[in-house]
Amino acid sequence: MAAFCLAALSSTARSAEDSSAVGESRLAVPAHGAYTGAYIDFGETEDAVTLPAIEAFEQLVGKHQAIVASSSYWGRGNFPTENVQLIRAHGAIPLLYWSPWGPPYEQNRARRVSERDPFTLARIVAGECDDYIDRWADAAREFGAPLLVSFGNEMNADWFPWGGVNNGGKNDGAELFKTAWRHVVARARTRGANNIAWVFQANATSVPAKSWNTMAAYYPGAEWVDWLALSVYGQLTPGDGNEDWVPWTEAMDKAYAEICAVDPTRPVMLAEWGVGEFPRDGDKGEFIRQAFTRIARGDYPRIKAAVFWHERWQNKDESWSNLRVNSSPSALRAYRAGVADPFWLDRAAFTN
Repeated sequence: MAAFCLAALSSTARSAEDSSAVGESRLAVPAHGAYTGAYIDFGETEDAVTLPAIEAFEQLVGKHQAIVASSSYWGRGNFPTENVQLIRAHGAIPLLYWSPWGPPYEQNRARRVSERDPFTLARIVAGECDDYIDRWADAAREFGAPLLVSFGNEMNADWFPWGGVNNGGKNDGAELFKTAWRHVVARARTRGANNIAWVFQANATSVPAKSWNTMAAYYPGAEWVDWLALSVYGQLTPGDGNEDWVPWTEAMDKAYAEICAVDPTRPVMLAEWGVGEFPRDGDKGEFIRQAFTRIARGDYPRIKAAVFWHERWQNKDESWSNLRVNSSPSALRAYRAGVADPFWLDRAAFTN
């Protein structure tokens, strides 16, 4: 079992605001309900965290966030102390996407992984990144409060350099990732960073969809993981009609069954979820309503947290992908109505 234990939420649990000794506490897994959270468009490197941005989002959706997510890129060379302190002071738990890559931080550049890249899985396994890992873990330990850390997310896809397909593929890509995961977690624990809960975050669909590239192929084992997690998205870029639209059930149901089968003992979170605004293709508001309704009514009983991806970006063809909750009035109404359900817990809670 992981050094940073998880416990069911009970009457003895305290909110992040009420806890006087969070550094000595454990994140409570809710017995009922699930934590609500968001990534809030924190800039190109996903780490420009500000209190006004968090507060504006909360005012927009009508609810405090239990989890606030942001990134920590290895190429930045530092632990984001100010970010996690700000999130903690706001009464939320930080979720860090800890991504082993360097600038220019471009997706789909992954296929050009080479020995010159400073943070390859092979270099991690060989110990060449140990100094950085140790410094990062030391700073995480000194932060002192619980952290959620998603290392090398979406490893079963092909757009990040740490993806198995870009590190040997069917030959040893998944094995190399598992070895790197265990190496990173072992070093962090050796440094005493036991306030980290490790999040194994797979993409909802494997790319490529091959037998060697399943979620389970990358799982390093229960002793190395605290949460299972998914990235679940509907349509993200403009299409040619409604044949490109992915309904919530199609995006979620098969992926949920697959991640649950990876390990029967760990809670599950949607570490990322969202959908773009493409009204000629499909109804974003309905996608959001389905997600909230089906999770809250218990169709996915192991989901204990969900983090919405609130961002928009311009594509190379100058079209826009707008995943923000307020991309349209109907999307915002659906989000506000869904998250208002008491099922969605607005404060991170801890227990001794």
